[in-house]
Amino acid sequence: MQTLGKPRLLIVGCGDIGLRVAQQLSKLYRIFALTSQRERFPELRALGVIPIFGDLDTPDSLWRLKGIASTVIHLAPPQNLSTYDYRTRNLVRILSQGSSGLRRLVYVSTTGVYGDCRGARVYETTPINPQNDRAHRRVDAERVLRSWALNTGAVLSILRVPGIYSLDRLPIGRLKSKTPALISEEDAYSNHIHGDDLARLICAAIFRGRPQRVINACDGVEIKMGDYFDQVADAFDLDRPQRFPATELQKMVNPMLWSFMRESRRVQNSRLRELRTNLRYQSVAEFLEITSKNPLGQQRD
Repeated sequence: MQTLGKPRLLIVGCGDIGLRVAQQLSKLYRIFALTSQRERFPELRALGVIPIFGDLDTPDSLWRLKGIASTVIHLAPPQNLSTYDYRTRNLVRILSQGSSGLRRLVYVSTTGVYGDCRGARVYETTPINPQNDRAHRRVDAERVLRSWALNTGAVLSILRVPGIYSLDRLPIGRLKSKTPALISEEDAYSNHIHGDDLARLICAAIFRGRPQRVINACDGVEIKMGDYFDQVADAFDLDRPQRFPATELQKMVNPMLWSFMRESRRVQNSRLRELRTNLRYQSVAEFLEITSKNPLGQQRD
């Protein structure tokens, strides 16, 4: 049950993006964060966030979440096995036991649910086509949340997110380890969003998201994966990765990396206008240019 004062907001999966969201909303909400790591309590409290100990893999540990907030931001990834997202199922089960005060949930999904589109443009209305267990788990989470929202009358916003980048989330390690890339003719399109922009879109979805709406939360730039690596390499004065045909490269990288490299889609973001929030970084190239002029990595206001 809500008390007088600020409305309550719960962040489930309060990692890098969750912390960015918390910083933006701390003046408007009393923020709680579910964590299974007690050592993170000081970090969360330093940001004014109230930590709640619990583990999405252990349903009995989630009882404190009953009726705790009117708004929930679900950022937790699924577990690693199965085609079902049991973590989301456990979360929904406990949220359904609370009072009727929960009015809105924002779920951060992935553009991986579209599968390999062979470089075609992808829209929110494009049929999903998950092609690996990771994507199937995300599809399961979306379906479970849609059903829950329809049954409870809560407003659900689903943000489908591609590769997240920021100053400390660039493929520097991959470049330094000389991981190769595909030749341009066989390369896959890659899609991106800056961490700060994603956090701002999540906040915007809380206030402006339409009921049961899917939005592709990406910058909409059409760039191939190898060209992205080249941009980062050039910006940090590193060697560009060597390029190989698919028949050779598949033997040189691990299966998980290969699955990412073979899914090609150009994700469109026309629905972002609904959130009325302009991106700070319209492309990775723009971010890298700004970063090169500001070596300390300070962000724009």
